[in-house]
Amino acid sequence: MTSVPRRVLLGVGAVVAVLVVGYLVLALTSGSTARGGTTVQGVDISGMNQEQAAAALTTMLGPASERKVKVTALDTTFRVDPAEAGVALDAAASVAPAFGHTWNPVALVANLVGSTELPAVAAVDQAKLDAQLEVIADSVDQPAVEPRVRVKKGEPVVTAGTPGRAIDREATTAALKQAILSPTTTVEAVVVTVEPTVDEQSVQAAVALAEAALASPVTVRAGTITAQIPAKAVGRALSFTVDNGQLVPQVDGAKLHRSIAADLAAVETPGRDATFKIRKGVVKVVKSKVGTGVADDELAAAVAAVLDKPPSERTVTVSMGTRPPKLTTEEAKALGITERLSTFTQSYPYAPYRSQNIGQAAERINRTLLMPGDTFSLNDTIKERTEENGYTVGYVVGPGGIFAEDLGGGVSTSATATWTAAFYAGMERVQTVAHSIYISRYKPGLEATVAWGIFDMKFRNSSPNAVFITSSTTPTSITVSFWGTKEYDKIEAEYGERTSIVPYSDVYDDSPECKGQNGVDGFTITVDRVFYKDGEEVKREPITTRYKPAPDVTCGEKPDKKKPGKKKADAEDTATPPAGDKPSDTPSDKPSSKPSSKPSSKPSDSSGSDDVFSNA
Repeated sequence: MTSVPRRVLLGVGAVVAVLVVGYLVLALTSGSTARGGTTVQGVDISGMNQEQAAAALTTMLGPASERKVKVTALDTTFRVDPAEAGVALDAAASVAPAFGHTWNPVALVANLVGSTELPAVAAVDQAKLDAQLEVIADSVDQPAVEPRVRVKKGEPVVTAGTPGRAIDREATTAALKQAILSPTTTVEAVVVTVEPTVDEQSVQAAVALAEAALASPVTVRAGTITAQIPAKAVGRALSFTVDNGQLVPQVDGAKLHRSIAADLAAVETPGRDATFKIRKGVVKVVKSKVGTGVADDELAAAVAAVLDKPPSERTVTVSMGTRPPKLTTEEAKALGITERLSTFTQSYPYAPYRSQNIGQAAERINRTLLMPGDTFSLNDTIKERTEENGYTVGYVVGPGGIFAEDLGGGVSTSATATWTAAFYAGMERVQTVAHSIYISRYKPGLEATVAWGIFDMKFRNSSPNAVFITSSTTPTSITVSFWGTKEYDKIEAEYGERTSIVPYSDVYDDSPECKGQNGVDGFTITVDRVFYKDGEEVKREPITTRYKPAPDVTCGEKPDKKKPGKKKADAEDTATPPAGDKPSDTPSDKPSSKPSSKPSSKPSDSSGSDDVFSNA
């Protein structure tokens, strides 16, 4: 075996020693300065220590990261202040990956010859960011409309569901953070489709049940009385609610009971629920009374059990006992309804259809009791706008902001009066939709409208006490008041500036159906609801509303310079508008033979006590 010369071994050992020493030096000195070729979001920090690198990044990226970012959400544009959105450059966290010791020889060699590109990192105040996203979502989010099955004129009728839309908060947050940390100053909010939860199988099952329920009457035996609930009465009492993606049947025992009340009168003693009356601003409890006879709940349960049965099996037996009040005197006294929380009066120019439609809505709103946690739905409360429900034809805001005639025109006056009173009572906003166009009688951004089967006006009683709602009308106004126990000293509305002004266009219509109207500019406005307690602001909720422009519609062919067209006044107001209205912006029922003057394109704020028009 050949031996290795001593000097060769010594040479190899020396090389190894040098390599070991070099490795130790590289390892021990790694991370104290950024290696050559290291950049953070394009800023070169090569050779800098950690403090120097953070300072350089703050100098180079700080000013850009503080600029407002333009965020587009469908047809609405927002300018987001990073500070208000709670997003800021975190220089220390951004440069941190470029520093720190490593014992990895591969990484140490890479430090000598490679380069590293690092992204900037944001510090996020999640509460502020969520609040900013909520403002954006308010202009976009629209819940899906679930399919409906209802009984109309003795037949089941299906109304198809429609998809909704919503901001993808996670994706929009990521895009917003990236825009704030990079030169990009425009972000497109990510909008996703929200599908209805009820599928076709559930709809068909509900239709089949409704058809079976309407096939024949139900016979009721109660003590010595035998009565028959007509099939149509069964249909009127039958409805379907959405529960976990299914249409679940509900039977209204009170409606069933009313259909056989005449038969039961000989053996029943009437009772009543406790309620409230207001006398000169003072709340008093109206005592309950226990009745005797057939209980609504028992009757409903018995009939529900035979809805899908053949005629020979549609006989039920119910007991004769007490008819307890749904709300007792003691329960009413414990609800905390002791004082007025808010009141709001909406004035409107007199028109017969308004008096009828708004009156019907007010009658149904009046004496509503909203328990803690309950959600108020205006559509559910005032019912579908049909002739059977007491509504008549009036003016509504149609497609493109052009007024048209339809059943229930004017009921959105009740929507605005109720929502505004709820706003100042501190009710939690669930769904409010403003008119598509602005009408100057109303406070911009603080009004609401409804459309049956399309959108609703909803709010939740999030207080620990119940709320009692009263409503009354005159020929030219509706007043809605909320009664309960105050949680806050006061609640105020703060109005922002009108932005994103969109001028209206001119339209000529020579059709016989033309309803001429004056044009109104579109704009965006944010209204803050500000809550005060013990003299200090404790909460602030922004609500952003985008109004589209309403065209200036002249009835007749487009004229030449010598023959001006003939225009009707706008399609919402009759008679002289109330004080504070701008006639040029306010629709009118009464045609005018003279073209109306156009409003100034300069935004103005008409803030009288009047409120809303209709889009029922």
